[in-house]
Amino acid sequence: MSHIRSRFHKAANQQAAEYTASISFDWRLYPYDIAGSITHVRMLVKQDIIKNKEAKLITDGLTSIREEIEQGKFQFKPELEDIHMNIEARLVEKIGDVGGKLHTARSRNDQIALDMRLFTMDSISKTLLSLRGLQEAVVGLAEANQDVVMPGYTHLQRAQPILLAHYLLAYFEMFQRDVERFSDCLKRVDIMPLGSGALAGVTYPIDREFVARELGFSRVSQNSIDAVSDRDFIIEYEAAASTCMMHLSRLAEEVITWSSAEFDFVEVDEAYATSSSIMPQKKNPDVAELARSKTGRVYGHLMAMLTAMKALPLAYNKDLQEDKQGFFDTVDTLLSTLSVLLA
Repeated sequence: MSHIRSRFHKAANQQAAEYTASISFDWRLYPYDIAGSITHVRMLVKQDIIKNKEAKLITDGLTSIREEIEQGKFQFKPELEDIHMNIEARLVEKIGDVGGKLHTARSRNDQIALDMRLFTMDSISKTLLSLRGLQEAVVGLAEANQDVVMPGYTHLQRAQPILLAHYLLAYFEMFQRDVERFSDCLKRVDIMPLGSGALAGVTYPIDREFVARELGFSRVSQNSIDAVSDRDFIIEYEAAASTCMMHLSRLAEEVITWSSAEFDFVEVDEAYATSSSIMPQKKNPDVAELARSKTGRVYGHLMAMLTAMKALPLAYNKDLQEDKQGFFDTVDTLLSTLSVLLA
């Protein structure tokens, strides 16, 4: 990396450096970055690329850095651009030049591809857990109201009498399709890209299958150019999240409508509603309204990612740095919405 930097004879413009830095948001990838790095080092020593003593120093240093971050003692430096360089620079501070060997047979391009896949796999697991919890809640509510009859609607006009349980289980079906979509997305996230280098692989005798097994991947990427530039898995998650948020928004709309005086089918718990500053008799379904509105921002992140990817030449481009903020917000928004509706 140093020989590439040496062609520059001018320091980076401060405004440009701040504009291109990503540490303000990609810091949250630290557990995945460190886990990937520790496994990478174990592979390097297994392949006799670095020595056991060096590997232990690096691994112990990375473990210590993870503890510093978790305890809020780590100082993230914007001038070091991203989570990878912040961790590597701190490692060198702690253990000396041997810390630089962490970067052997690896590029930041395949490193970030790995981090994002690990983050996405973890996010899918959390999403599926929340969705199944919501399905269980819907079934429980249906079982508790098996004999309750209500009007069914078409065109928002009363049509035929139906059971409330039957109505509620319609949402179970929607959430089941969401479960299937996220589960299917996982198949294409579950690919280990490390070893792709910047775009054309690496010259060291690495063992990619070992790294994949250790990190919980079922297979390795087949094309190094595609591996470092692929963000389809993010788009797929955001598309599945958009559909799921649409379902949650429909459920929120039911709560909003049914709790109005005109319908008066349900009463929103006071813990999930607010009053009015000048009309204290009102109970506003704020949580449901926000769930309905937050759906739009998830849609927006999907469109932003599709737009960022639509004309990118192979392989890696800095544009791909824009995959993170919207994606993180999508995951956070979906998980928090599922959680508050489940509560």
